Order: sequence, then C-alpha cells, then structure tokens
Amino acid sequence: MPLSGFTGWSFLKRTMARQQVAQQAAPAQQRDEAYFRGKIGKVTTAEQLVSDKRLLRIALTAFGLEGDLNSTAFVRKVLEGGTLKEGSLANKLADKQYQKFSSAFGFGDYSVPRTKISTFPDEILSAFRARSFETAVGDQNNTYRLALNAEREVAAVAAGSSSDNAKWYTILGNQPLREVFQTALGLPKSFASIDIDQQLSVLKSRTAAAFGAETVAQFKDPARIEALVRRYITRAEMQDQGAASSSSSIALQLLRRR
Repeated sequence: MPLSGFTGWSFLKRTMARQQVAQQAAPAQQRDEAYFRGKIGKVTTAEQLVSDKRLLRIALTAFGLEGDLNSTAFVRKVLEGGTLKEGSLANKLADKQYQKFSSAFGFGDYSVPRTKISTFPDEILSAFRARSFETAVGDQNNTYRLALNAEREVAAVAAGSSSDNAKWYTILGNQPLREVFQTALGLPKSFASIDIDQQLSVLKSRTAAAFGAETVAQFKDPARIEALVRRYITRAEMQDQGAASSSSSIALQLLRRR
C-alpha cells in the first residue's frame, strides 16, 4: 500500500483480490490451513481445542479474538457454556464475537459438536483467511484494517433480527466497530467513559445528522457502509495529521528551551 488516506484505501480495494490470493498462497498460511483441516475433525471438546495452541490460534483468529490466545481458561469457559442457555458466559459478554465463536463450535450446545460437520473446516478457514488478510493490512495501516472489518461486521449487525437498540449496543460492545463509529462521527475517545444509555442517544443523533437516519438497519445498504467508511478514513487521517502536527510543535518547543 504505497498511498495513505482515502486514495490508499481505493488502491487497496482495487488490488485486494490479487493481494488476497498472494497472501493465501504463502507457505505459512498453507501449512496452517492443512494443519487445521487435518486435526479439527478429531476435536470433540473445548478442552481439546484449547490444548492445541495452533488450532486455537486459527479458531480465534477467524473471529477476531486472537488476543485471547493465552487466556485458555476463559476461552474454554466461553466454549463450554454454549449459547443456547440464556445465562451462558458467551451470551453475557458485550462483545458478540464470543457468542459467534461459541455457537460456531457448538461444544456447549450439542452432544456432537459442529467440528464433525464436513463443511466445518471450510467455514472456519474462510473466516480465518479474511481475518488474516486484515491483520496483514493492519501491520501497514490499522485504519484500513478497521475499515475492512467494519465493511463486513456492520453489514452483519444491520441484517440481524434484534431490535435497533440491541444492534447499537452490539456495536458499542465491539471495540473495532466502536472506534470506526466514534471516529466517523467525530466523537472523542473519552466518549466511551460516559453512561451507556447516553452513548446510545448520542450515537443515534450523530448518525441521523450524518446519514439521514438513526437506525443501524440503514447499513444494510452497501452505499451507506461506503459512506461510513469514507467518513471514518477521512477523519482518521485528519486525527493522525493533527497528532503529528502536535508532536512536531512540542518538539520545537523543547528545542527552543535548550
């Protein structure tokens, strides 16, 4: 990605298919996929999954939860609790990626987990490829990583059957999505510290002002998601430029004091 800002984003989108093919053909990626295919069908419990760090890394990465790789006791509890019981840990957590993760494997919900389904490896590896590509993009430009994530995840939340308020709370509980919306709507980082119901009210009013409606459901329209991502990338670049300018100003002041 030789460019930055929205110009760089446009370049990434134009070349993304080719870049994804190259990334997926990398030997390390191929080895990971072969390992997962060869092993996952033999895994029948959450304990077995968390005991294999390589399998667990691939599984967590597929849901954007790779930061929990070393939190095996927590991950096991999320998996073993399932999602069919209302009070399960996965259902209580604000970040609904845990709910998706637990539901996908089915260890806590069914006597025979979903790892035994013939299409299961393809299901998880498809998500793993997408997330791995986003991680590679993020190594160069984290703004683009969050934008790619938002394109997929906001559309999924918008298409859900829950109430609009529940959809907003899902976004507030998902740190990457929260950051995209906060930045796109010109909200400061301290926004996360105010009362959650007040956050909901502010998000709705700012979204209505920016996009013409306060609902999450409007983002089922790809054009609305494109507008959201454009606002996010533009404002993120402005923030970066402002931070760089501020750092330069501080450095100059320090030099003058010498």
